[in-house]
Amino acid sequence: MTKKQRAELVQLELEKLYPEVPIPLEHTDAYTLMVAVALSAQTTDKKVNQVTPQLFAVADTPEKMAKLEVSEIKELIKEIGLSNTKAKNLKKMAEVLVEKHNGIVPQTYGELEELAGVGHKTASVVMSQGFGFPAFPVDTHIHRLMTQWKLTSGKNVVETERDAKNIWKEEVWNKLHLQIIFYGREYSPARGKGDKDFITKMMFEK
Repeated sequence: MTKKQRAELVQLELEKLYPEVPIPLEHTDAYTLMVAVALSAQTTDKKVNQVTPQLFAVADTPEKMAKLEVSEIKELIKEIGLSNTKAKNLKKMAEVLVEKHNGIVPQTYGELEELAGVGHKTASVVMSQGFGFPAFPVDTHIHRLMTQWKLTSGKNVVETERDAKNIWKEEVWNKLHLQIIFYGREYSPARGKGDKDFITKMMFEK
């Protein structure tokens, strides 16, 4: 199979499996999405969704979050890994949003990535899922699977993102990156044996 054929196979099979893809992190707007994505680093979406209802009940806007003490934020998110650092970042992020952006989440990568706790992946998720701009956020599932499918050299997530954007058309990016994540979790988990990973088998069967 050529690289182009492998890419087409991925798109075709994932569309059959996941014609509709919900955004895994529960949120109500761009701000609560950004907070949820920032909290999801090195933890599961499921865990984040268990913690955010109590956090958002108290602080679902930058103005409310900025008024909380770091210790109060930490108490609300203590079940999540790196809660100390994440609490500090959420407080700082909220303060900058209020001071610099009138409490409104900006719609550029540069401004988003200046916020505490917001790296390129988080900014990409906010741009794609929060605002509908074409983006291809790369998480560990996508990086691993695209390397496995020989669609990227897999040196780092920056290269993987660039390769993904070159391979697939812009109009499918926002949906496809979620489809790959769902496939990775269900059919090809990092610690699994890969028995269920039928897409990889289809590509490389002798």
